[in-house]
Amino acid sequence: MTGWRLLLTRPADDCAALAATLAAEGIFSSCLPLLEIAPLPVSATMRQAMARLPACDAVIVVSKPAARIAVDLLKSAGTSSLAMPWFSVGAATAEILREHGLDVSFPADGDDSEALLQLPHLREAISQPGAQVLILRGEGGRELLAERLRALGASVEYLELYRRDLPAYAPNELPRRIEAERLNGLVVSSGQGFEHLREMAGEVWPTIARLPLFVPSPRVAELACAAGAQTVVDCRGASAAALLTALREHPAPVF
Repeated sequence: MTGWRLLLTRPADDCAALAATLAAEGIFSSCLPLLEIAPLPVSATMRQAMARLPACDAVIVVSKPAARIAVDLLKSAGTSSLAMPWFSVGAATAEILREHGLDVSFPADGDDSEALLQLPHLREAISQPGAQVLILRGEGGRELLAERLRALGASVEYLELYRRDLPAYAPNELPRRIEAERLNGLVVSSGQGFEHLREMAGEVWPTIARLPLFVPSPRVAELACAAGAQTVVDCRGASAAALLTALREHPAPVF
């Protein structure tokens, strides 16, 4: 496992935390954040959606940025507690919400939409006819989650709290970094992260596409394969633990 030399592409803070975890396991990594979280301006629509929270049968928070922004909105509104069940895709997101006193459930056996949909507590929360679900997210994403919830009879609304920008880099920074640091694997944490990777690669994508690519879900794996990535590993989650498990199961390539 220590033969891996990975490019990490998460937002800067998350990238640094993942790099530290990998270093503790003897794995070299290089941080090139390809997602920059930009909170959306607080709008009347946003305030109205937050005001409707008590009427929801379930509130789903899909990421740490969404959790942080939601908590800030709740604090600014003077909301101290909300009794409806909250759900998150992973433990780290849940922890942010729990620090605000919210009752949050998340799947213990995965941190993707598929695992969340199997959570008995979520199924119970949406079991009554016309159950109202609010999904807090960034711009776009988690369409499968909403589709499945609607198929189960729930009414689903999105509240978008942020966008994911591509930071400014020199045109050749991606291939330069891969070559200079002899990287032999790539890690993305979302579909948009992969799209930014593909955009950064530009004309050299066919070469970069030969490197093993670690992704968090079947949806992102399908996206990467369709774009020509040759070796795609679905970690079935975006957590450090999920990545480490995948790295143990796949030996590092020898170039």
